[in-house]
This record gives sequence, C-alpha cells and structure tokens, in this order.
Amino acid sequence: MIGEILAFVAAFSFGCANVMVKKGVTPISKNNGAFLSVLITFGLAGIITLAKGLFQDWPQYTTKGIGWYVLAGILTAYIGRSFLFTSIQHLGSVRASTLKRLNSLFTVMIGVLFLHESMNLMVFSGMIMIFASSSFLMYETIISNRRLQKNETAAANETTVVNSKKNVNKSMLWIKRFKLITSLGYMYGVVSALAYSIGYVVRKEGLSEIPDPFFGTMIGALVGILIFLIISLLKKTFQQSIVPTFTYFQPWLFAAGIATSLGQILYFSALMFSDVSRVAIITSTDVIFTLILSAFIFKTHEGTTKTVYLAAIIAMIGAGFIVIG
Repeated sequence: MIGEILAFVAAFSFGCANVMVKKGVTPISKNNGAFLSVLITFGLAGIITLAKGLFQDWPQYTTKGIGWYVLAGILTAYIGRSFLFTSIQHLGSVRASTLKRLNSLFTVMIGVLFLHESMNLMVFSGMIMIFASSSFLMYETIISNRRLQKNETAAANETTVVNSKKNVNKSMLWIKRFKLITSLGYMYGVVSALAYSIGYVVRKEGLSEIPDPFFGTMIGALVGILIFLIISLLKKTFQQSIVPTFTYFQPWLFAAGIATSLGQILYFSALMFSDVSRVAIITSTDVIFTLILSAFIFKTHEGTTKTVYLAAIIAMIGAGFIVIG
C-alpha cells in the first residue's frame, strides 16, 4: 500500500511539473528547463542521501548497483527527461502527458517479457487502450497537417501582387514550421516514454543491489548533468540552454524542476514497495492532474480538443484495467 500511495503522490508532482514547463516555455525557447530540473534533482537527492547517511546508516555500496544507477541515469535523467520537456514544449502539457502513457505500455511489456510479471486479458486490454489513445493523438495531428497542406497549396496557387506573395510565403513558412514542430514533439514523446520505461526497470535492478532510492536518484541526476555538460562542449544549442540556467532566473521552470525532482524521488521510492509495472500504471494518473491543472488552475490555454480529452480518458481506463488485472 505504501508503494501505491507514493506512486500516486508522484503522479501529482509530475502533473504539476508538466503544466509548469508549458507555462515557462514557448515552442521556440532555447531553454526548456530540462538541465535545471536535473540540477535540482541532484541537489535534493544529494541532501537527503547525506542526511540519511549521517543520521542513520550508509547503505553498502556495490559496483554492480552503481552501474545500474548510472545506466538508469542515462535513460531517465538525460534521455527521458530532456525529451519529455522538449515534447511538452512542442505539443503542450496535456498532449505530451497523454503520449507519455506509452511508458506504461512499454513498462508492462518489459515487465512481462523480462521480469516474468503476470499478463492476463485485463492487462492486455489495458495495453491496447493505452496504445489506442496515443494513436488517436497522432491521427489528429495527421488530419491537421493535411488541412494545413491544403491551405498551403491554396496559398501557393494565388498569383497576386508582390506584397501578397510575401504574405503567402510567410504563411507557407509558418505551416511548414508548425508541421515540423508537431512531428518532432511526438517523436520526442515516444522516445522519452521508451527511455523512461527501460530506465525504471534498470532502476529496479539497482535498488535490489543498493536499496537506497535517494542515492540512486542522486547518481542518475549526476550522470544526466555530466552528459548535458559534455554535449554542450560539442553543440552550441546545448550551451544556449545551460548558460541561462545560471544567469537568468525563470520561476516557472524552477518550480517545474522542483516538482519533477520530487516526483522522481517519490517514484523510485515507490519501486521499493511495489512492482515496476504497477508503479508505472498508477503514476500514469498524472495525465488527469495535468488536464485539471491546465484547464482550471494554471489556464495554459493549450487549445485542447475533444480528441485529446477522449485519448486521456481512454488511457486512464486502460491504466485502470492493468491495475485491476
């Protein structure tokens, strides 16, 4: 029961983080807060690890356990988190959060195939529903892009004065940019979900070697920080996302970093008390928190459609089936 409660609170933290990221960035922002959130995670987890070791007992560290935590850090603290934040930046918190439900599907599949967790009709039905919800979102994007394509073609066929042609060119450029942004947003979302799923399973292995979720979270965040810094030496775009972290305070991204960090710590704590697939499914309720917070509290005005609400509801019903199963 403790694991389930921790997973539920983690879902609320993730829901808050999703909306806060959307409040703090636009599709063209160079800094989406991913690096800042990893820094905050390292700080919080490090403080708890230090306090726990000083006032209680230090866990027995093993090379194998640290290795699992390092691999988990690559998958979750860097790939999973940075791609998730980019997906939210391009798609909005609600769509990205609904797409994130694929990590529940991937986690259950990994749990069944490699950890020998149970699979029955309810679990299988839930997996199908989660996959269907993501397919609805992608289908909506395809239809929207086709409409934009028609508008682009109509605009290109217009032969009027020079000023009008300039407007047409601007319109075509905006349409192409929108299509690219949405396509990248979905791609980032799927990769993030897969990375998180594998990372959760790897983190579970780490916990079996070193049963300290705070230490594991700290190591994972440290790995994420190092990867960000190394890549920033090679890519200027990464420098543009890291430098503002230390020179310009962005309250929404700072709050998102705290919420994400708490969610991660709570999530990995939940793994100590419950199965990885069950924790993943319960945490998937963050999509409901994201919908509520986005619409009624933070009012991010994301232009949420009926398809998005339908996809979110189907995803949650699917998650419920898996929990019951």
